Amino acid sequence: MDKPALVVIGNGMAGMRTVEELLKLAPDMYRITVFGAEPHGNYNRILLSPVLAGEKTVADIMLHTREWYAANGITLHAGDPAVRIDRQRRIVHAASGLNVSYDRLLIATGSKPFIVPVPGHALPGVIGFRDLHDVDAMLAAARSGGRAVVIGGGLLGLEAANGLLRQGMDVTVVHVTASLMNQQLDAAAAELLRASLERRGLRILLSRQTAAIEGEGRVQALRFEDGETIPADLVVMAAGVRPNVALAQGAGLHVERAIVVDDTLQTYDPRVYAVGECVQHRRATFGLVAPIWDQARVCAAHLAGSGHRCYVQQATATRLKVTGVDLYSAGDILGGDGSEDLVLRDRRGGVYKRLVVSGRHLTGAVLYGDVADGPWYFDLIQNRTDISALRNQLLFGIS
Repeated sequence: MDKPALVVIGNGMAGMRTVEELLKLAPDMYRITVFGAEPHGNYNRILLSPVLAGEKTVADIMLHTREWYAANGITLHAGDPAVRIDRQRRIVHAASGLNVSYDRLLIATGSKPFIVPVPGHALPGVIGFRDLHDVDAMLAAARSGGRAVVIGGGLLGLEAANGLLRQGMDVTVVHVTASLMNQQLDAAAAELLRASLERRGLRILLSRQTAAIEGEGRVQALRFEDGETIPADLVVMAAGVRPNVALAQGAGLHVERAIVVDDTLQTYDPRVYAVGECVQHRRATFGLVAPIWDQARVCAAHLAGSGHRCYVQQATATRLKVTGVDLYSAGDILGGDGSEDLVLRDRRGGVYKRLVVSGRHLTGAVLYGDVADGPWYFDLIQNRTDISALRNQLLFGIS
């Protein structure tokens, strides 16, 4: 008998990791077809920043070349995105006019940059930072020099700003809140980061709300709500992402903030699975690699018919290297009623640690400069270890 057909929509990290896991469990079970919007094999999107900074090449960040697909009997349609899913007939329609039938469908459409909908957001010279095409556009702009403005002071925005600075542009980062990386860092760590970035040559503007992007035929300036304007030859939007769910919505799948899946990564249609940044599991959405790898393992096991694994959300820690500065964040960094902060500052050494303690438990940690003890703190948080006997030495790490 002919093998059942598995069609994968999305040639990114989540979808291809799921296929990798499936091949380990059941290498000959399906005829696999993959549709990807970009004209490449699968690459490591996390490493776009080093490509922009000139530290890596596109070849360096490729995870699966076209030869890998061929060697595994996978039909890849790169640069030919899926445009419609007919669930009644179980057919995926591609932009080229190609139609492929499926027995099982995996949606891994990821997310797209949030383009702040201010006047002028569609001007030439305004781009997101999400794929290799964006990196090419930024490198082309950098070759002309000039002034770049990055909207968004989170990890992605700071990495974009650093890359453009390394490419010779005059770079300003605009952030809507009063501190950088406010999702991961407390105010003190964010201030240390800001000072470090400014010493490297970035200009940081905090608590700024963009009102409009101005220009005749091309971006020329950014205007804030208070009327202040700053010149710009390039504007990079790095103000967050949104799950890419239009295809799923068009197919009548259940979508809230993202595509709703159960503990097996199955949608409300039992033939259709979804993984990665496009999914919503128990009201949560996902942007870090660790939970997406867990999703890939569970989804692959179900596609392979091997057991009844369930996806369980785990607490995650964020370890980041922002423009050469090591950062680590885990647990509840805000604290609450009855919590205490244990703080160590070494200004000369460029080290800051803040631990949030509630009763006998460590509940949060923010580390700047020295992150070696981050995994240990994370284990204490996850395991709800009684730290009473460790309290006096806790800031100094594993003894």
